[in-house]
Amino acid sequence: MKRTLITAALPYANGFLHLGHCAGAYIPADMYVRFLRLCGEDVLFVCGSDEHGVAITISAEKEKVTPRDIIDKYHTANKKAFEILGMSFDIYSRTSEPIHSNTAQEFFKEWLEKGLLVEREEGQFYDTEAKMFLPDRYVEGICPNCGSDKARGDQCDNCGAYYNQTQLKNPVSLVSGKTPEIRSTKHWYFKLGDFQQQMEEYLASHEAEWKDNVVQQTRSWLKQGLADRAATRDMAWGIPVPAPDAEGKVIYVWFEAVLGYISATKQWAMEQGKPDDWQRWWRDKDTRYIAFLGKDNIVFHTIIFPILLSAKDGYILPDNVPANEFLNLEGQKFSKSRQWGIDLQDFQRDFPLPSHTDVLRYTLAVNAPETRDSDFTWRDFQAKNNNELAAVLGNYCNRVLQFIHKNFEGKTPALPERYAKLTESWKMLIEDFRRNPSLTREQAIEELAPAYLRYFSEHDFALISAVYFGANDAAANFHRFRLRDAVLDCMNIARAANKYFNDTEPWKTIKNDSDTCAKTLFICVQVIRSLSVYFAPIIPHVAATMQSMIGEKILVGNPENPLTTSAWHNAVLPHITPLSPIEQPVILFEKIEDAVMEEQRQKLGGQKTVTTMQEQPELITIDDFKKIQLRTATVLAAERVPKSEKLLKLQVDTGADKRQILAGIGKFYTPEEMVGKTVVVVVNLQPAKLMGQVSQGMLLAANTADGGLSLVTPEIAVAAGAEVR
Repeated sequence: MKRTLITAALPYANGFLHLGHCAGAYIPADMYVRFLRLCGEDVLFVCGSDEHGVAITISAEKEKVTPRDIIDKYHTANKKAFEILGMSFDIYSRTSEPIHSNTAQEFFKEWLEKGLLVEREEGQFYDTEAKMFLPDRYVEGICPNCGSDKARGDQCDNCGAYYNQTQLKNPVSLVSGKTPEIRSTKHWYFKLGDFQQQMEEYLASHEAEWKDNVVQQTRSWLKQGLADRAATRDMAWGIPVPAPDAEGKVIYVWFEAVLGYISATKQWAMEQGKPDDWQRWWRDKDTRYIAFLGKDNIVFHTIIFPILLSAKDGYILPDNVPANEFLNLEGQKFSKSRQWGIDLQDFQRDFPLPSHTDVLRYTLAVNAPETRDSDFTWRDFQAKNNNELAAVLGNYCNRVLQFIHKNFEGKTPALPERYAKLTESWKMLIEDFRRNPSLTREQAIEELAPAYLRYFSEHDFALISAVYFGANDAAANFHRFRLRDAVLDCMNIARAANKYFNDTEPWKTIKNDSDTCAKTLFICVQVIRSLSVYFAPIIPHVAATMQSMIGEKILVGNPENPLTTSAWHNAVLPHITPLSPIEQPVILFEKIEDAVMEEQRQKLGGQKTVTTMQEQPELITIDDFKKIQLRTATVLAAERVPKSEKLLKLQVDTGADKRQILAGIGKFYTPEEMVGKTVVVVVNLQPAKLMGQVSQGMLLAANTADGGLSLVTPEIAVAAGAEVR
């Protein structure tokens, strides 16, 4: 049996989880874990709260409580919210546990023994008024890389750059508001540079299967060269440094938080009564390790953590790091300061039903920011509930089960004599499909349907084929971490089931061909079971309800129900026996009204309408605007720029001349569809060089709600060179 270790990024225990966190790391991880469990694989799913670092102490000071009060508050709240969300962790631990401190100190001591840590006296910001050295997040200033004036002491949120705090320009202490001075202090620096070549080889061995955003960010870090990094900090809150003359110093969270995955696994093993069992998950080459996270955590899991693991003999490294981009909210970034966000707790208070939770899971899964930032809107949430989950999946289940209660005494119909071989033939058909794994659905219908039409109608064959090939496609997408596509594959099976019910018209055959009607409903019940398994990773609460209604054992990938065979693989086969009792069906998804969504939109930003939350731009004069010359232009030719996913090289006619423009639209438009388009360009822009090629202008495009781009074009046909004003 395959063994897979799954970790989800440890959420920081200084605030409540919001929907962006769920979409980036947790829903994708849980879906993948449940899928593997349903496939009968041996899985361990580990997570927990990250509870050290400066942000905790800052929150404690703001709320006038202790750091322990802060972590207890948010750990408890987030753990409960995760449980309601349906996260199927094997363990949800915390880095304040003694077992974590022991693990981190054990690693630190070994780094010391191996000469990987070097003592160094170096300048650090010191607040003379507060009489303390300033940890990175206690100081803000201007980023040395991009010039943002809201950069933190170790990282700029605007450009993502990491640096030493003394490189920060115009630093200000967040404790006193004063300009700090630089004083010398001793720290232990980890020699990351010793692992430069090893990490380059590690990346090269995985870049073919890793996501492009993961590869590019990792490569960028390695290209800069790995430098020594301070592994300690002057603080009272954290894990004490286990070294002489280290009073008042703790292990830096960069180097101890990720070890929480290991300490949590140790805790899990102890709770199972097998204290050494953690080693087969972290030190056995037969274990595959997958780390789910958001893009802001990539380098910690592709460089820092692999180095820490490599520095201690026998540990496995991440096999894949399927990091996602960010989720926006109603077209804007999540922002605590602007109250622009939806905490998971708030959602669960306003939408308390398990089915509501599953609608959220489904919506976030379909809109997962797998390759670029995506957007959550209440309108889309409503549409996913009303037009997909309720109208397709819920509608199918309700129609079938209501029909059975009305016409078959609430029991799965028995197969009449003329269809007695249907179950056996169904199994034979699936075996024929599996004997030829390269077979497409279209080929199957053409090559196999004639031989089976004596057992099935064309509609029967089409539905069974849709279930088999749809489930295979979904499984392939799960394995490739294309979870959005896997969800669509599952919903397409539900659409095929609805089509089957419509095409077979049981409301007619019940009157003139009762045998065929019984056969139709027998097949429909089997497909409800199939759908309940395939949707279980996505909407586990509703999937369990579906299984209960048809009297089946609950199989939704929960950790307490490990499988030795693949429920996913077998779900395409008929399992429900004739005359099995069917419970009175319940509505799986209630319709969500417009008024409910409008109320939620009005809550955003603490304003009555979302439009008032748009940030006010800096005002310019009409003379400033007149400096910009906008003209319509016709695209004459287009091609992709080599080694760039984003750039298209366009030759355009501006009416006054023909020129070349490089546009970052390659992920949203193909060269073929650009030729002949009328676009709007800035014609008096200073020429720029991109990827070694000259660009003489810029196209206008608008951001769309789903994170894409839409070109700005005239409503009616306009010749090239028309002034835009």
